Amino acid sequence: MNWQDITVSNENNEFLLNGKSIFNKKYIEALKFHSPGIAPVKDNSGSYHIDITGKELYPERYTRTFGYYCGRAAVVMEDKWFHLTENGERVYSDSFNWVGNFQENLCAVRDNDNYYYHINLDGKKIYSDKYIYCGDFKDGIACVKTITGSFKHIDKRGNFINDKAFIDLGVFHKGYATAKDESGWFHIDKLGNPVYNERYLIVEPFYNGFALVTNYDSSKVIINEMGQKIMSI
Repeated sequence: MNWQDITVSNENNEFLLNGKSIFNKKYIEALKFHSPGIAPVKDNSGSYHIDITGKELYPERYTRTFGYYCGRAAVVMEDKWFHLTENGERVYSDSFNWVGNFQENLCAVRDNDNYYYHINLDGKKIYSDKYIYCGDFKDGIACVKTITGSFKHIDKRGNFINDKAFIDLGVFHKGYATAKDESGWFHIDKLGNPVYNERYLIVEPFYNGFALVTNYDSSKVIINEMGQKIMSI
């Protein structure tokens, strides 16, 4: 049985294969299977993980459990967050106020002082700085909100990828990121330079060379990667 063929019922309380229940058990909550074939569930005993046979991975019970990413799963014990290995063992001894899911073998966490930073698969900080917020890594780059309140991009060593700072910032997609300054939203390249002069109320990421943007009068326009207006919609 392939874990990718297993679905969750509309009520999110049992697992189905070809529309039929496979474990003859209903849970309080059942979340979808993730690689390598492990799913988070909750019953009257608490939250835990099962494999594709319905077998419990470990005897412990948690307040909440989440899916596995990069071989690590986020769990909550009362108000403390940390990660488990695929064997159900704690990855590290620290606990956090919040942890995310691992992406590209790195994970954003919020410490007990409510500062954000990234950890590696062993739970170790990958840089010394702390931030008001940090997002997931995508293609080796993550957004962070600095202590001064500005948004910047960092690489996997914690270095800023350019000297630019913004009021708000999105992730890079196809070489461009959405950014906001005092005049509005626009797109930037990896040097932090605007790819056009116009500013908008809303900008979407570029897909196949085109992006949907919204003017301040709420009209919508399609632009290309040079900022040229292609058509109004």
